[in-house]
Amino acid sequence: MTGARAGDSAQARPVGRGRVHMHSYESLTQWTWGAAVAISSALGRDLQQHPRARLLLSGGTTPAPVYAALSKAPLDWSRIDVALVDERWLLPDDPDSNARLVRESLLHNNAAQARFETLTRPGRNIDESVNAANLHARNPADVVVLGMGEDGHTASLFPRMQNLDQALAAAAAYVPVDATGCPVAGKFLRRISLTPAGLAPAHTRLLLIRGESKRRLLERVLDGDDALEYPVRIGFTTPGADLHIHWCP
Repeated sequence: MTGARAGDSAQARPVGRGRVHMHSYESLTQWTWGAAVAISSALGRDLQQHPRARLLLSGGTTPAPVYAALSKAPLDWSRIDVALVDERWLLPDDPDSNARLVRESLLHNNAAQARFETLTRPGRNIDESVNAANLHARNPADVVVLGMGEDGHTASLFPRMQNLDQALAAAAAYVPVDATGCPVAGKFLRRISLTPAGLAPAHTRLLLIRGESKRRLLERVLDGDDALEYPVRIGFTTPGADLHIHWCP
């Protein structure tokens, strides 16, 4: 998983307090492997310099092909900690949980040796789960893979969500959230989410999106910096690393 990414065009543009780099691909296959190579390369550099690397992944159906491709990367996965950007208040083996998605798409092939941290666990209430997540986050994330919903949310930070302003300003890496009144959240209203504070330490930030409708939404997102309007803007307004967006039709 090395070398140039076919069909990849990158354009850097200043946005907010950071910079955004756009990587566009002609096909799903090119996008899948291009994004997987970008993640693998960042983790490989970490492992050359440090004993371990920490990777945070988003859920949803969009990134699953990338995770499957990433599972074949020739890395020392036994030195990689994989955790989640967010989770619905579900047990890790629930079919609708992000943990289940990561297990089924990534933790195979070479990546079967990775250490996986779930955000929920049987017998642990939501406050205990958040506390445990923040203890793990004392080892800051190195690489964070974000997604974007059709309403401009990322992680479990939804526009017009209750106490969104508090979540965005939180000093903790993870917070419990209530997505009541947010249609895109569906029936999964109680959640645990990464915050800008948890994103800030990462040296590599990626946003994986597909489709023309997401590209049109992205243009609106990049035209401003108010994360209350579009929480996905934390990807480039949070101080720290540049944001690399990987898109295909």
